[in-house]
Amino acid sequence: MTANDTGPRALRRSRRHTVTYIWQAVVALALILAFLMPVYWMLTTALKTTADTFAVPPVLVFQPTLEHFRAVYQEGTVAKSLVNSVIVAVSATALSVLIGAPAAYVLARFNFRGKGDLWFWIISNRFISPIVVALPFFLIARDLRLLDSHLALILVYLTFGVPLVVWLCVDQFRAVPREVDEAATVDGATIWQVFFRINLPLAMPGIIVSAILAFITAWNELLFALVLTRAEARTAPVEAANFMTGFGIRWGPMMATGSLIVLPVVIFALVVSRNLVRGLTMGAIK
Repeated sequence: MTANDTGPRALRRSRRHTVTYIWQAVVALALILAFLMPVYWMLTTALKTTADTFAVPPVLVFQPTLEHFRAVYQEGTVAKSLVNSVIVAVSATALSVLIGAPAAYVLARFNFRGKGDLWFWIISNRFISPIVVALPFFLIARDLRLLDSHLALILVYLTFGVPLVVWLCVDQFRAVPREVDEAATVDGATIWQVFFRINLPLAMPGIIVSAILAFITAWNELLFALVLTRAEARTAPVEAANFMTGFGIRWGPMMATGSLIVLPVVIFALVVSRNLVRGLTMGAIK
């Protein structure tokens, strides 16, 4: 160690590192607060009385109440919409993975005519704004007598879920060495055996991430659920939006419904958080 390392230069370097660390901590804390503030406001509004909700200045310390959750439960439509959301989101996610994972494997492993065009067509589906295709989807569902049905929403969500799964899983399969496939083929394994027994387990973190994102997309989707449903297949986001009427906004029940919508996603994310982090970072370090 030289004298310069323990002198004023080292001291200035240490101070710069300390200042940089403090600024990074401040920015990180500000971002965390910015993201958590809407969630905090939604939960507190759901637990406040109507008088506390509209109090000026805002009431920060209050006696929690479940009156809005009881009102939502007694009306009954929110519980039904949550069941509809579960049916649609789980079905759309399962079918997206079932179709998208083999398609991603084929695109990652094989060369064939029109592969580039097929890849561009799949990715281009992610470029389309949902509002552009809302009316065509409504007309198709009306002509096929699928309005206000789970099947209509599931089929529409597949058009967005499958490209998402393919897009995320292609790189996962590309990260698996081809030598593994060749060794299994030499041992007599078929293409499907190579896919299911070797590539699928190795790419599972990426597949889980794509399934999580597809589920969250289908669970939170509002536009198509609003256009394609009426009463029987109405999902939870649409039910929450129905608390906004021409006579006013029922903030308490709306925020209570929003809390019920967010809760399953939070629980789901906590359960699969390990696979989520692993899948997002897979391939970042070679």
